[in-house]
Amino acid sequence: MKIAAAQLTCAPADIPANVRQLVALSGQARSQGAELIVFPEFALTGYELEALAADPNLWTAPDDARLDDLRSTGITTVVNCAVPTDGPRPAIGTYVYGSDGELITTYLKQHLYENEQGIFTAGNRDGRFELNNLRFALATCFDNHFPDLIARGAADGCQVHLASSLYGTGNGIHERATVYPGIAKDSDMHVVLANHVGPSGPWTGCGRAALWAPGGALLTEADDRSTTVAVADLL
Repeated sequence: MKIAAAQLTCAPADIPANVRQLVALSGQARSQGAELIVFPEFALTGYELEALAADPNLWTAPDDARLDDLRSTGITTVVNCAVPTDGPRPAIGTYVYGSDGELITTYLKQHLYENEQGIFTAGNRDGRFELNNLRFALATCFDNHFPDLIARGAADGCQVHLASSLYGTGNGIHERATVYPGIAKDSDMHVVLANHVGPSGPWTGCGRAALWAPGGALLTEADDRSTTVAVADLL
């Protein structure tokens, strides 16, 4: 099964513009034979926390009509965004849509980074789904720094770990290059990392979306400047 990890420069707080980018990247992935594509954290808005806190119109429900074109691309999509909850705060959520556009599952980020804690509600359940006889685990950015979350996925029979993330220049380059092959080595799972490239809120994404094999060997990696996808055949 071929899987794509995407990277892009998001239009700040502009869901329609970013959906157009995601649709284009989905088409690029499909043209390379990918059956699933993973997008970075806050792919629909960029990492625009002040805007997300102030404007609930930037929160996205699973059936939001603004995602219709993305749900119609014919590829399974893993898309992260601010999602409404039962309370006053949104969560940082990942929706997984099948190739038919139907919602497969929703995962809410459990480990909020320090500047996210006053804005979002943390999730309390792990994210799992199955596709083409493979079992997938979901994690969002800072989640990937917690070994117990990773270990639960491996213990639950997951073969592929999907990470929607934002790693910037500076220390983020080192973190990206060490955390994710480390997960692949320690958990014996494939690891798929989607990242931002270029400005996203206060950060500048370092790109290099990538896929690693169980054991930590790099399968493929994007550059540090392009809106593009990295595609690899996992199994």
